[in-house]
Amino acid sequence: MKKAKKVIIVIISIIAILLVAAAGWLHFSTYHPSSAAQKVAQTASQTNKATVFKARHNKMTVIFYTGALVEPDSYSIWAKQVANAGYTVKIVHFPLNLAFFNVNAADKLAGKNKNYVVGGHSLGGAMASRYGHGSHNKYLRGIFLLGAYADEKGRLDKTNLAVLSITASHDKVLNWQKYQTNKKYQPKNTSYQTIKGGNHGNFGSYGHQKGDGHATISTANQQKQVASLLINWLNKVSK
Repeated sequence: MKKAKKVIIVIISIIAILLVAAAGWLHFSTYHPSSAAQKVAQTASQTNKATVFKARHNKMTVIFYTGALVEPDSYSIWAKQVANAGYTVKIVHFPLNLAFFNVNAADKLAGKNKNYVVGGHSLGGAMASRYGHGSHNKYLRGIFLLGAYADEKGRLDKTNLAVLSITASHDKVLNWQKYQTNKKYQPKNTSYQTIKGGNHGNFGSYGHQKGDGHATISTANQQKQVASLLINWLNKVSK
């Protein structure tokens, strides 16, 4: 019995150490919003499900899936600009900041009988496309991808959804070979846009991302371009 208790204690201790190590890794691996993004986030309403930027006269709701290990408020700058143009933006809060834990999160944020689009950055974009692939909600109007692409499990080529794909020319995180190959999973009328001089991390505002390229335009510039491209697309989709 004593030996059994010792074994149990050792196992529990090992599990505890692993949990602490995992928590530490997540803390230091997570990308936090810049001070500029934090300031803008203070103007949003916060729920346990999302950071919400409300439009005064909402034309359509935009639901956004974050990049892997990126905190939601990191996308506040362009989200606020889109909201100012008349589109309520809801940035989803995911467990551990990983979108694959709740691919269908948009269902509880879309609202009843209201048109909406879903988009995402990096991993969030892939999960947004999977949501679009599996959704039968007639009010879902489109999917947008920031530094991301649809995969076979999220193929959109056989849907009637409008799709916007925005990349950045200095993005070194995006797998460009797969991006090109996987265009077959997106509709032929997909709108492809490129931000010259931008990089992967500046689709949000959270500092340099490991392995990313060096941007030759400012974060503020890229945020402005993201907002502008989204607004132009939303104006067409919402008609």
